[in-house]
Order: sequence, then C-alpha cells, then structure tokens
Amino acid sequence: MTTTNDKSTVLITGATKGIGLATAKRLAKNSNNLVIINSHRELSDDEVKDLKSQFDTEIEILIGDVSKEEDAESMVNQILDEHDHLDVLVNNAGITKDKLLTRMSEEDFKAVLDTNLVGTFNMTKYALKTMQKKRAGVIVNTSSISGLHGNMGQANYSASKSGIVGLTKTTAQEGSLRGVRCNAVAPGMIKTDMTAKLSDKIISKWEDTIPLHRFGNAEEVAETIEFLINNQYITGQVITVDGGLTM
Repeated sequence: MTTTNDKSTVLITGATKGIGLATAKRLAKNSNNLVIINSHRELSDDEVKDLKSQFDTEIEILIGDVSKEEDAESMVNQILDEHDHLDVLVNNAGITKDKLLTRMSEEDFKAVLDTNLVGTFNMTKYALKTMQKKRAGVIVNTSSISGLHGNMGQANYSASKSGIVGLTKTTAQEGSLRGVRCNAVAPGMIKTDMTAKLSDKIISKWEDTIPLHRFGNAEEVAETIEFLINNQYITGQVITVDGGLTM
C-alpha cells in the first residue's frame, strides 16, 4: 500500500535475522516501501554495516525492546516524527525458552510471554492509534502452529503464540472500524536459528511427519506476509505456512 506520493513506511520488529530479516529483504525490493528494521539491542558498527550490506536500497534501523511499553511508544513516535506516517507493522519479535512445563520457571514463562505476546500488544497499540487516525494501515503478526495445537516443551511459547491469534482477530475487528487490517502467519518448522539448534534425529523425525517432507524457508513465510499486506480484502485471518503439518 502507498501513501500519497510518499513511500510506505514499514516497521518490522525482531528483523535482524530469520523470518524478520527475510521479510525486510522482500519488502525492501518494492521501491514504494521504506523498510525500518527493529533490533532489541544496540548493534555494533560492524553489525550495522553487515546488515545494511544485505540490501540494495537504504533501510533504517530502530532500537527498542518491544516488551517495554515505553520503548514501543517511543519507536512509533520516532517514526511519526521522522516520516509522518506508519503504514505497515510486522510484529515478528520473539524468543523461546523451552522446557517441560513441570520444570519451567515462572520467570521463563513470563519472559517469553512478555516479548512474544505483550510485545505484539505494545507495538499494535501505538501503531493502531496512528493508523486509525489516517484510516489506513496493515498489521501482520507472527504466530506459530505451536499456538494452534501446542507443542511439548513449549508451554510458554505456545501460550504466547495462541494469545497472538486472539489478539489478531480482536485487532482486526477494532481496526476495521477505521480501515485498518490485521492478519497473522503461523509458521511451522522453518529453517531459522531456532530450529538450527535441533539434532539431526529430531529434524529427520519432523521431516517424516511434514506432508511436504521438508522444513520451510524464511523466504516462504516472508512471501505470505507480503501477500497479507497487499491483499485489501483479507483481515482477521491466520495463515499457516507449514508444509501441510496442520492439515
């Protein structure tokens, strides 16, 4: 989507690697987009240089912890100060702290919910305010198939991603009153730093279970996010990108 003679301002949280980075690269290929990458921590000069070298166009980097409401508000306000509008928000920031439920600490449970679910709420709250004022905007959230049917050892992660589903549908209902759409993607087993930690035995087991018999690529999730941004008649939906795992 474009804003009158200006580039669309696109903010992607947790976008220094994985699905977030793949989404940033894909959206940056559209000359109508100004892509802003969020990192939860300050990056070194070398990290900034490496990140920017992966793009053929100028991008911006915005530092802020989405789990902190003041950071979320500050990031949105900074974008408005510098660019006057925020057109697209992709809530992608997320962490895992896997452990069986009976061995999981309350601290680890809350930490995952704070980043994944509360972080999505914080960013959506302030993005939605400005989008509703302009009566236009798109929000895409990153859920997970773990949020649709659970996953052993991921009580915190599954709870956070399930919460994102409910948050997405409510945001879509409230946003539709003023022309704002909200959808979510629910990736399955995708090749990222998170899944790279899995043993060959576990990877092989998953590949046998997935109908398409392979892990997905971050670029395939990014393609779906771009589709949800561009399709003007889809809102309140959760699209699985999982090789058929949840059929």
